Amino acid sequence: MDVGNPIDFTGRVVIVTGGTKGIGAAIAEAFLASGADVLVCGRSAPGTLPGSDGRRCAFRATDVRDPEAAAALVDTAVERFGRLDVLVNNAGGSPAADAATASPRFVEKIVALNLLAPFYVSQAANRVMQSQDEGGCVINIGSVAARTPQPGTAAYTAAKAGLWGLTRALALEWAPRVRVNHITTGLIRTESAAKVYGEDGGAAVAEVVPMRRMAVPGDVAHACLYLASGLAAYVNGADLAVHGGGELPARYLAAGGVRIPFSSP
Repeated sequence: MDVGNPIDFTGRVVIVTGGTKGIGAAIAEAFLASGADVLVCGRSAPGTLPGSDGRRCAFRATDVRDPEAAAALVDTAVERFGRLDVLVNNAGGSPAADAATASPRFVEKIVALNLLAPFYVSQAANRVMQSQDEGGCVINIGSVAARTPQPGTAAYTAAKAGLWGLTRALALEWAPRVRVNHITTGLIRTESAAKVYGEDGGAAVAEVVPMRRMAVPGDVAHACLYLASGLAAYVNGADLAVHGGGELPARYLAAGGVRIPFSSP
């Protein structure tokens, strides 16, 4: 199959939810740099929209937990650009909360943002993509929490586990015209992560990652470009792990295991 330049998205239209900062902004900028027209959303407009080479993303204020707002977001992309080729369900997250005392309202909000919102936006996107000759693709941004939770993340873990299950289900139902894939993200160095792991970029935490560093947002953005490109034309219902090889087993660290020497290529 001749895919030409598979990372050229000129003439393509992309929506990135939560695309105004952090990982979402990096994803939006990567698609912009590759020629796409990009619509990002958030609860409120940022001071500066993500941009690349003098181009900026379009923006719509949207609460993606609201099904009608999610549908309106997709409608905006089609009205403005004439089509929709890629949806990246990036919006998500959760503060830490003790499962024993978390309120019903807290749990509902976390599940709505991390699981229901991707479902709602994907439904609206699918209606458009199924009508296009070239279809489209949906990329769900997940987390290692779905498989290896840590204390304080019960609601978030459950929602992210559901997102992986949703990905597989939609991939079965919407193929062949619409592909649906999942990215499992690990530890990522962002401004918000610095508050948790330290201003040194999580140097100590990086020691438990085989790649010897936390991911940067661009690592996730590049994975999105691949999954949306012609190189992944037969990739559907897949999970792409962007976590640097995971983490060293706790039992190894607890036993005082010696690090495997690092050697440069």
